[in-house]
Amino acid sequence: MGTITLQEAQAQLPDLIHNLKPGEELVITENERPLAKLVGQVRPLCSHRQKGSAKGKLIIHVEDDKYLEFFKEYMP
Repeated sequence: MGTITLQEAQAQLPDLIHNLKPGEELVITENERPLAKLVGQVRPLCSHRQKGSAKGKLIIHVEDDKYLEFFKEYMP
């Protein structure tokens, strides 16, 4: 865990935030007393869904009537 003064943090905040590793902590101090703590977050593994991204991945066969027999009790 590192420490930095409030004045230094104000001058370099964007760089401090972008350089934090996941789980890394940085304490911001004023007059040698802790004021706040920055904690690096884990970045999401996947991106946000895009409209139409699953297009062509689902195939529906016209002659699936024999499989519908298994679900007859659930259908209205």
